[in-house]
Amino acid sequence: MGHSHFAFAFFVIFFGASVLATLALYTRQSLLVAYLILGMIVGPFGLKLISQTQVIGEISNVGIMFLLFLLGLNMQPRNLFTMLRGATIVTLSSCLIFGLVSLFICHALGLSWGDSLMVGVAMMFSSTIIGLKLLPTTALHHQRIGEVMVSILLMQDIVAILVLMVLGITGVASDHGSIYQVLRTLVALPIVIALAYFAERYVLHKLFRRFNRVQEYLFLVAIGWCLALAQLADVLGISYEIGAFIAGVSLAASPISQFIAESLKPLRDFFLVVFFFSVGAVFNFHLLPQVWLPVLVLTVVILLLKPATFLGLLRTVDESKRRAWQVGMRLGQASEFSLLVAFLAYQAKFITQQGYITIQAVTILTFMVSSYLVVFFYPSPMSLKPAMRRD
Repeated sequence: MGHSHFAFAFFVIFFGASVLATLALYTRQSLLVAYLILGMIVGPFGLKLISQTQVIGEISNVGIMFLLFLLGLNMQPRNLFTMLRGATIVTLSSCLIFGLVSLFICHALGLSWGDSLMVGVAMMFSSTIIGLKLLPTTALHHQRIGEVMVSILLMQDIVAILVLMVLGITGVASDHGSIYQVLRTLVALPIVIALAYFAERYVLHKLFRRFNRVQEYLFLVAIGWCLALAQLADVLGISYEIGAFIAGVSLAASPISQFIAESLKPLRDFFLVVFFFSVGAVFNFHLLPQVWLPVLVLTVVILLLKPATFLGLLRTVDESKRRAWQVGMRLGQASEFSLLVAFLAYQAKFITQQGYITIQAVTILTFMVSSYLVVFFYPSPMSLKPAMRRD
């Protein structure tokens, strides 16, 4: 891809995203849906305005690294155990239910066991972005429903990280066809964690304390630390994404972790636009006729099953029926992690194109329908009813 083609690709991505994002906001949709649809329209299976998506896909992986780095930054050890204590049983039970139900439905409707397994894994999670973006800020920070949702989503994020680690390790082993590679990766993981801990404690912490007034320096060091640990993890056979996550966790206890998180959000959002565009661009909707039945059935099941499951599980831990149902409705969709799991599984050849398309289609459809249901029935910054609109 030459310089002119590269510049044209970014023009198409960000100008097109701005247009579709405007339409998405008018129709009360998640912006993620706009980015995905844009990729489908202008990608190699659509208008072919951008036919070479390899470079775009590689750049978009940086967005995944920053996403996981920021996720790690928010996992402060003191708050983490308190928040997860009440959410562990509910979250793990719900993940198991969603995964098993999705697995058996897909296999019963004709997908292979391998594809069905990966679809089941992808359907375990709910969208952090949609769940929190459609929750009023006052409810997020000052009401019980915000605490419950954040706890569940945080526990889901931890499960998702473990899944990504397994995919990364087994994917490398599959490429090299060696048990030695798996053992090397398992040994390398604690080494990276230990290195991150000692580097933060004896080097980064002192630098941050000495130069904490120079915001540009803090921003630069945070990015450098994220990319350095991501590169080291990749060299040792883990993955860029897991290295970035470990880098974030190592800084989570630092007093400036929240400043770093806020500073990096625009950069993360830039690359995530590219990531979701690239996911849409490789979505081969010409294959949808082959999987339309699993997609349709699974979409309906997820939209019905998730609210009902969260209602039942949250009632067992003494949450009110009204709050439990609202949490279930707000978490009643697949996740951006579903797309990431599918992406990594497809790269590692653990899933066929039919399975990949199924996960993408179900995720997009549940994003759309769930967003409409939430903004129609519950208080939200994007509510369709003025009386229910809450910032």
